[in-house]
Amino acid sequence: MYTGDGSTADGWPSEPDFKSFDELWDANEPVMATSCSLFDQANDSSDEIHDLKSAIKHVSKSAQVDPRFALAIMMQESKGCVRVWSTSHSVTNPGLFQSHKGSGSCNTGTGFSASGVQNPCPASEIRQMVSDGVQGTDSGDGLKQLLEEEGGNFFKAARRYNSGSIDPSGDLSKGVATHCYASDVANRLIGTLTGEASACTLDG
Repeated sequence: MYTGDGSTADGWPSEPDFKSFDELWDANEPVMATSCSLFDQANDSSDEIHDLKSAIKHVSKSAQVDPRFALAIMMQESKGCVRVWSTSHSVTNPGLFQSHKGSGSCNTGTGFSASGVQNPCPASEIRQMVSDGVQGTDSGDGLKQLLEEEGGNFFKAARRYNSGSIDPSGDLSKGVATHCYASDVANRLIGTLTGEASACTLDG
């Protein structure tokens, strides 16, 4: 479990500690294959998982975002379920990345209700969901903008993707929303967390 400002000085991992994209993908793919059952939807097909991998690699390359980071955020948000529903608090967060009012979704329902479910989920819709999260939307930042604003620090960008801001103390485990978020993303990047419950106890 990581606390502090996201720096190696505070004990956070650096890029050489990260697993390769293929290693992370292989570790997380079995989770993707069963994740939609969490949302009472048909699980991802092998074709949908193939399209998802392709979309993450291509969109990340275009946006100059590390695809490992995109994969980690997606797994944190939806565990890779292409038919995940939206969350809705002050804004609607749809799709694989639970993006900021994004247009991509294969289930436009919110909470525990399903609506407009697409099965199979088209490759074009999967790519749009990835783009909404990585490149951002008309109304909200994606990983690309947050990384640029945070000087390339993955963990600060992750915290802001979750909560919109960082606590004035600079401690990524404090403030609003999910206190474990940045720590979980760090563990996903080094391969110690895939789909199982986080060992982080910051959220009680």
